[in-house]
Amino acid sequence: MTDPIFESSDSLRSSRPLKYAKSVTFEGVLELECGGRLPAVTVTYETYGRLNPQRDNAVLICHALSGDSHVAQHDPQDEPGWWDIAVGPGKPIDTDRYFVICPNVLGGCRGTTGPNSPHPDTGRPYGPEFPLITIDDVVRVQRQLMDHLGIERLLAVIGGSMGGHMALRWATLYPDRMAGTVALATSPRLTSQALAFDVVGRNAILQDPDYRGGRYYDGPPGPRIGLAIARMLGHITYLSREAMMRKFDADRLKPRDVATQFETKFSVGSYLAYQGDRFGERFDPNSYITLSMAMDLFDMGSHLEELTTALQPARCRWLVLSFSSDWLFPPFQSQQIVGALLAGRKSVSYCNVASSCGHDAFLLPDELDSYGTMLAGFLDNLNGGTGGRDDIDVRQHPPNSIFFDPQRLDYDSLAELIPAGASVLDLGCGNGGLLSLLRQRGHTRLMGIELNEAAVGDCVRRGLDVLQADLNQGLAIFADGQFDVVLLSQTLQTVMDVPKVIREMLRVGRRGIVSFPNLGYHKLREQLARHGHAPLVALGGGSRWYDTPNVRFLTIADFEDFCRDHQITIHERVALDTQAGQRVVEEPNRNADLAIMVLSREAEPGEREKAPAASRYTATVVPPEEPEPDPNAD
Repeated sequence: MTDPIFESSDSLRSSRPLKYAKSVTFEGVLELECGGRLPAVTVTYETYGRLNPQRDNAVLICHALSGDSHVAQHDPQDEPGWWDIAVGPGKPIDTDRYFVICPNVLGGCRGTTGPNSPHPDTGRPYGPEFPLITIDDVVRVQRQLMDHLGIERLLAVIGGSMGGHMALRWATLYPDRMAGTVALATSPRLTSQALAFDVVGRNAILQDPDYRGGRYYDGPPGPRIGLAIARMLGHITYLSREAMMRKFDADRLKPRDVATQFETKFSVGSYLAYQGDRFGERFDPNSYITLSMAMDLFDMGSHLEELTTALQPARCRWLVLSFSSDWLFPPFQSQQIVGALLAGRKSVSYCNVASSCGHDAFLLPDELDSYGTMLAGFLDNLNGGTGGRDDIDVRQHPPNSIFFDPQRLDYDSLAELIPAGASVLDLGCGNGGLLSLLRQRGHTRLMGIELNEAAVGDCVRRGLDVLQADLNQGLAIFADGQFDVVLLSQTLQTVMDVPKVIREMLRVGRRGIVSFPNLGYHKLREQLARHGHAPLVALGGGSRWYDTPNVRFLTIADFEDFCRDHQITIHERVALDTQAGQRVVEEPNRNADLAIMVLSREAEPGEREKAPAASRYTATVVPPEEPEPDPNAD
């Protein structure tokens, strides 16, 4: 059906045979986490691309509840896959470079042992006798498949939704068997709201008169009504309010003509009926019960301490992606994962991708340019590539920013102020130019904070750890003294709550370094005094008063007054004339267009006493302390 109203992440899936699927049976009893056992397990899987001679380019993709092994087309004549937009030649998960494996999960219904599989002892389907399984059981079976394929170490494990749960457990059950983990639109456990939808869905199946205690395989139709209702509920949770308004509001009283026994008075009703009926054509109700229960039982912790402990065994790099309108696996749950990884000193990047598509966003093309770029760059860096970092503009900020500088001459001065080997957090890191310079100088523990989604993607492509966050919301995700140095490089102008941000950076870092354009620079004074126009702080360009993204305009003198008022010690000050490309010693408030300050709340006796007016531009210089050794450094 080509009507756009019926389009969904499910649109192209069918029950037709998977002609490229392979199967392997593992003989011997599989002991399950909840006490059950399976006498043997068959796994159906599909592979794409080629395993290289080193056997280190394998990527495991874990599917969501209703998925299967058919993640993508193998050729133009093949059936469409459920993630064709992301997997294939030249796509984010590039099958010209990576050997991609996608198995149907234990408990599924597309070839892997599940409730509709024949019991080896009876030859009849397991049905309701299929034992209770967990995500850990699923992952252990996937590990058996990797052993069978001769893959000792995966380049990455990638999963979204329930597949994200598997990815989390792969990283913690088998920490030496992957270089990276990508967790999309997932969580450490379901919210009670999400769990409630699953409970209703299972009850709809169980109470369907045609369920017959789960023994419906000998005669159609089985509990198709109950399964359809469960799927309708699911589709509601996969969409956002905005997506449903866009899809149905214009013609809400013009339902499509579909053959169904469900209500179709409204267009949204015909959509749900169509999706529910189609789902029953390809999915087994007992598998729906089995897998939804496994997802509901998954729980890595509800508090930071629990989750940090649960994730502590992981040794890989992480990319965590959430989607802004996802209310089934809301962004705060991905942020819980990120917080626990940071507490455990893990290497992690995170972005909350702006989307109006809801939970289904990771399966739809709408935001593929954003999250697909991050996914591709992350994999490329794991694989020893550059992630495309060489074609990233080294300028951190767009030309209409007041701190635009095509050379960023302050980078070298900033780098010289940072002790060798120090760990660094860069607040407002842009696309990672300064962090890349520090990496070239031998710093190993580096992280950036950036709000702009495209810049976050650039950092990921460069192979940097970066978190998408708003500085004005604080740095509560970081512990006291977690970094040797915290940078605020030409970002101060965008900060709404300056005292809070400065206080937080000096809590998280043993030293803070702040750089900012100096509005007291004599050429900027002339723009206002002689020409009567508000100065464009970036000489030769910059944004005007009505379109500037910045909210703060200050001088060196203003910032030094701020530090005195807030009992902040200035350990060192560097004043630059970036137009002339030189440091300024005389009258920096007049002759420098950029200032760099090294700060802390540590002070020697008498150091915080207000300086007399004659010496207000003479900063107290305290030699920086040597950083503590980084236990995670190579």
